[in-house]
Amino acid sequence: MNENKLVYFFGKTVTEGNASMKSLLGGKGANLCEMTSLGVPVPPGFTISTEVCKQYYENNRTYSDEIKKQVADNLAKLEAEMGKKLGDANDPLLVSVRSGAAVSMPGMMDTVLNLGLNLKAVEGIAKNTGNVRFAWDSYRRFIQMFGDVVAGCEHHDFEEALDSVKREKGVEQDLELDAEDLKVVVERYMEVYKKSTGKDFPQDPVEQLWAGIDAVFSSWNNDRAIKYREINKIEGLIGTAVNVQSMVYGNYGDTSGTGVCFSRDPSTGENYFYGEYLMNAQGEDVVAGIRTPLKLSALEDQNPVIYKQLVDIKDKLEKHYKDMQDLEFTIQEGKLFLLQTRNGKRTGNAAVNIAVDLVNEGMISKEEAVMRVTPDQLDQLLHPMIDPAYEKDLVSIAKGLNASPGAAAGTIVFTAEDAEAAKAKGEKVILVRKETSPEDIGGMNAAEGILTATGGMTSHAAVVARGMGRPCVAGCKAVVISTKEKTATIEGKVYKEGDSLTINGTDGNVYEGMAKLIVPELSGNLNTFLTWADEVRAGAKRAGVKDGFGVRTNADLPEDARKAREFGAEGIGLCRTEHMFFDEAKLEAFRVMIVSDTVEERKEALKEILKLQIEDFEGIFEAMDGLPVTVRLLDPPLHEFVPHTDAEINALAAKMNMDSKALKSRLEGLNEANPMLGHRGCRLGVTYPEIYDMQVEAIMTAAATQTKKGIKVLPEIMIPLVGKFEELKMLRENAQVVIDRILSETGAKVEYMIGTMIEIPRAALTADEVAQYADFFSFGTNDLTQMTFGYSRDDVGSFVPEYINKKVLKDDPFQVLDQDGVGQLVNMGVEKGRKTKPELKTSICGEHGGEPSSIDFCYRAGLNVVSCSPYRVPIARLAAAQAVVNNR
Repeated sequence: MNENKLVYFFGKTVTEGNASMKSLLGGKGANLCEMTSLGVPVPPGFTISTEVCKQYYENNRTYSDEIKKQVADNLAKLEAEMGKKLGDANDPLLVSVRSGAAVSMPGMMDTVLNLGLNLKAVEGIAKNTGNVRFAWDSYRRFIQMFGDVVAGCEHHDFEEALDSVKREKGVEQDLELDAEDLKVVVERYMEVYKKSTGKDFPQDPVEQLWAGIDAVFSSWNNDRAIKYREINKIEGLIGTAVNVQSMVYGNYGDTSGTGVCFSRDPSTGENYFYGEYLMNAQGEDVVAGIRTPLKLSALEDQNPVIYKQLVDIKDKLEKHYKDMQDLEFTIQEGKLFLLQTRNGKRTGNAAVNIAVDLVNEGMISKEEAVMRVTPDQLDQLLHPMIDPAYEKDLVSIAKGLNASPGAAAGTIVFTAEDAEAAKAKGEKVILVRKETSPEDIGGMNAAEGILTATGGMTSHAAVVARGMGRPCVAGCKAVVISTKEKTATIEGKVYKEGDSLTINGTDGNVYEGMAKLIVPELSGNLNTFLTWADEVRAGAKRAGVKDGFGVRTNADLPEDARKAREFGAEGIGLCRTEHMFFDEAKLEAFRVMIVSDTVEERKEALKEILKLQIEDFEGIFEAMDGLPVTVRLLDPPLHEFVPHTDAEINALAAKMNMDSKALKSRLEGLNEANPMLGHRGCRLGVTYPEIYDMQVEAIMTAAATQTKKGIKVLPEIMIPLVGKFEELKMLRENAQVVIDRILSETGAKVEYMIGTMIEIPRAALTADEVAQYADFFSFGTNDLTQMTFGYSRDDVGSFVPEYINKKVLKDDPFQVLDQDGVGQLVNMGVEKGRKTKPELKTSICGEHGGEPSSIDFCYRAGLNVVSCSPYRVPIARLAAAQAVVNNR
């Protein structure tokens, strides 16, 4: 490849790129080249590469002479192929100037259509085509788009100028304006442009072209594009490409039109040719929601020849790319042109259904299917839906288009800024708009769901909501919005900011109030898909690691364990016994134990707790029959359990026959200056061994009881917060005494393990010593992160958001594992531990165990298992399978 080549041509004479060049040509440019090579009718043009965008910013938004020369050479090549010249007064070449990054960012960057028009050229087009209205309609569109995108004129000023002409003519629709009317519109647009910029509208097409190219490159770093990349974690791109393409005209007349279509339904995944179009319109009209588009199926009746040609191209491209395609097309005087194809944005539901269908159709393998669905898309399927038992009593107040499935309930906000502010306060909101625009991206991401009064199934709101997994009801005509008053009127009733609505993006219904929402169960294609992910995980092969790459859950109660098992958990990786003590019946006895003066008093209080703990473990072991359960012994500081109010203290004093003042004094003695680094975890077991002895007895008694009932129990006892091997050695020996006694008394045979949680940096640094006394390591990355950074995980909200904003941190380290720092300790712990015990089982049980990039790290680090909350288990199953494939 020519290293100096910066501009690539595509057309009938020569095509210089292909689909593999997305990083250089952007997705749009690469696919335009690919379609041209496949014989698909594509208007010719050229792509200015992403490398030029990089140079543009490096060189203070200027272009080298070499770039200018290559653009001029390719423009000449395009003029020769089209037999037209840019700026020609009789038959001018007009072009579109469009963005296209390597990763699709729909609507986030800028586009200019009909570029090359001036007052001479518009007369030439009118004369040459015999279609005067078309010529002036194209010119007024160009002025508005150029003024808005390139010169920064206010969009609504152009709209007001257009509306003024319609009012004077006494018409409502743009199509009702004739050529003479559009000449008046152009005059008023020119006035708007000059008033806004202080300059006349540019008449030199080459000047227009470079201004358009500037605008597209500049839009790479506009606020909405930056926010979109942040939200979607798009990184590592050097910029956008610019596609300069000869224009074709959907607004040429009634035999012309434009549309957007998908080779399958992007909401459901159904193998159904899905889309919308408008006759006598340009592409922006379809997505802007100004006119109501027609369903694509209507084109079959209106023009069966074009429809069949479009179907054939759709089939060809889907088979070529082996994925659902998102296509843009224009019909000019009965001739079809394709302007874009890309792998279509889709909902989580559609992503799973399409992946499964493509396997069943023999187009892709199961492994390829697993790589086609992102963890975020899968997460959408676990989002709430309206409880069917509740829904039958709901009365719909309005119905729109079911643009993006799923249900959402919240209070109404009318601006993206208000949605973001509410989200920051922890509030759930529904963003209600006439129609969204790319500037609303932050608010759409913050909202639970989106409701728009206008727009179709391919409008901005619909496409972006589907990509984000936000429920969306679009084009709900019954909703009349007053942006100024911040109200929405539905069937005569006024809804103000703060009133609540529920939307159902699956069927398009809107309900008053906050409906009850539930989380759906795994079934059908989703279950099939996740089974394939499990097969990939099971086949994982890494040095020193057996039995694939497992996924467990963090669960403390039997109902949590059952739900996790339904979601595919292969055991419990963390059962936090302290959560069991917050039950009222246990809490009182536990408080008596905490404030007891003597070992005897403590043991007496623990007897009462023992029975209740046995019941807890029996329920969990029954729920996880045949699967391992890792039980962490008591970890948090004792002060978390003590009474704080006078009423609670008085009640406890009465139970213990103590004076309230004396009890209060004893409780004050338990206070610690820094309890998270104080008397907790294994330190409790060392100083109060009777606490851990009771818990081990409860675990093993429950295990023995359930084993005798025929339930297969695999308990793993985990000792937390070990920093020195001597702590683990002592507590393991204590536990072994209790275990031997219980098994001897019951005669039960129970397979068990004793291990530790690696959450103190020193434990990772000395893991070879710690491993002498551990059957397994489980990395508690919540505390390990806290102690490595020196950040209190309870207080990071006061500064971490600003750290992320100022690029000190890339992510919140309590949400996304810090691979460079904390990750080094995990790697060291695994490596040193296995030097002592080559078959040492290792896992992660911090919140990071359900985060995809952290799961990928865990796989590379050689961990056997990740563990996460029940509702993140399906996501972890998929992310773990993708880690296996990505790291082969």
